[in-house]
Amino acid sequence: MPALPPFHVSVSPVTAAELGRSWHRGCPVAPADLRTLRISFVGFDGHAHTGAIVIHRDVTGDVTTVFHRLYDARFPIRRMQPTARYGGSDRRSMAADNTSAFNCRYSSAPGPKRWSAHAFGKAIDVNTIENPYVQGNYVSPAAGRAYLDRSRYRPGMAVAGGMLVRAFASVGWLWGGRWSATPDYQHFSSTGG
Repeated sequence: MPALPPFHVSVSPVTAAELGRSWHRGCPVAPADLRTLRISFVGFDGHAHTGAIVIHRDVTGDVTTVFHRLYDARFPIRRMQPTARYGGSDRRSMAADNTSAFNCRYSSAPGPKRWSAHAFGKAIDVNTIENPYVQGNYVSPAAGRAYLDRSRYRPGMAVAGGMLVRAFASVGWLWGGRWSATPDYQHFSSTGG
């Protein structure tokens, strides 16, 4: 297996224009609270790539640590682009198997309407097809149905005790795959929500 180039991350401020439709007036955080991380990851092709992810400035250290661990372990990630690249559409981003974080939207969980942890830039969805959101018979994205059997591990999956879950747990982030009523296998957050 060929050696990977050294892990790299850069952190930069983000503007409302760069956030596009993923941010709007009334969101619980301002663009000044957010940062874009351009960060190394290993793709499903086994090669090093650079992705971009928008997160809250308070979690840049955590996110850097997690993705450095994933890179060193060669954990595969399909793609990593800000949700703005998908017109702020969570559904379009998920259908593309995109790993992303900030998106000013409400929680998709049942119950009262409340901001998602993504609206604060403190949650990340990883490999959305391999790790779908499940609510009864509803599976999102639809292509995630092929991954409902969590007992058969395939590359890129989040599983209890697996590399992805351990990397986030190492910085105290919680995994939505542990939610019994509506497992959200792709979802990791610093807030538990």
